[in-house]
Amino acid sequence: MKKRIITLKEIAKKLNLSISTVSRALNNHPDISEETKKKVNDLATSLNYIPNIFAKGFRSHKSNIIGVIVPNITHYFTTTLIRGIIEEASLQGYRVIVSESNNDVNKQTEMLNTMLQFGVDGVLMSISKMTRDVDDILKVLNTIPLILFDKASNKIPCTQVVINEEEAAYNVVEHLINTGKKRIAIIKESEYSYNSEKRYEGYLRALKENSIEIDDKIILSVDDISMRQGKRMTNVLLTLKEKPDAIFAITDTAAIGVIKTLKKINIKIPEDIAVVGFSNSLNSLIIEPKLTTVDQPGQKIGSTAVKYLIEEINNPNEIQVNKTIEIKTNLIIRDSSFKI
Repeated sequence: MKKRIITLKEIAKKLNLSISTVSRALNNHPDISEETKKKVNDLATSLNYIPNIFAKGFRSHKSNIIGVIVPNITHYFTTTLIRGIIEEASLQGYRVIVSESNNDVNKQTEMLNTMLQFGVDGVLMSISKMTRDVDDILKVLNTIPLILFDKASNKIPCTQVVINEEEAAYNVVEHLINTGKKRIAIIKESEYSYNSEKRYEGYLRALKENSIEIDDKIILSVDDISMRQGKRMTNVLLTLKEKPDAIFAITDTAAIGVIKTLKKINIKIPEDIAVVGFSNSLNSLIIEPKLTTVDQPGQKIGSTAVKYLIEEINNPNEIQVNKTIEIKTNLIIRDSSFKI
């Protein structure tokens, strides 16, 4: 037997009431008597009535739904971001729709359009690293509030909730220099990644301020900053006549690939080559030696982004363009860079 969705019209018909009276009773409107509210709610419960939030949003011009788009939903750091978003949204009476772009710009645009069709009140987005043309994002920004978090862009004039990538990377390199390292390699993403370029800027600034020569041979870029590429780039660095004495990989995943490769050929970590990653993933504590890394407070970034988005939803005339909120990071020093 085909299942049916119970409507307000059916409840109204059974109780010989108007649809508007039933709707107001279900929403605990003060104009409706307690007796009528009880009748309506009892019948709605017995019929397993489920409110249509999209229809409700259409009538009120507010859905209390936030759309979230991320490049990859399986990354540990992304899960911490989403946890912060969902918890804060729930506290403020909002539901969340989460979607992933898989770093595909076309899918990212498709997801943005889908969010608009769902009638979301606002969108939180961590953009695809391949995003060049931002016209589709600007169109959405002109329609509803949109905030970028984690992976941002200087081309989009909206509130952005991020960490200070450049400062965090600077602290990594400064730490390595303070432990006596002078030839510090970096494994980063291609120039299209906003996060990677900011971390690279921090790397360069630390070297310059400490009068350490910048050597292009130990600056390696890859499209996919994965464990496999971490292993491959480590092998490239080890072929050099002047090998590095430290390797800074801009993700923990790549840094773990570095450690695995160095251990395989019995290079002492950190005595011969120190290793530092970025993001403080669960695996950074599992690998031996434990990985020095930058702790990104994902939950705080997510919850902060929700607070600012809801503020913009409720105060559309007070939105400030190009507002950047920076969340503080911490360098977690472990055995891969410094032995006590």
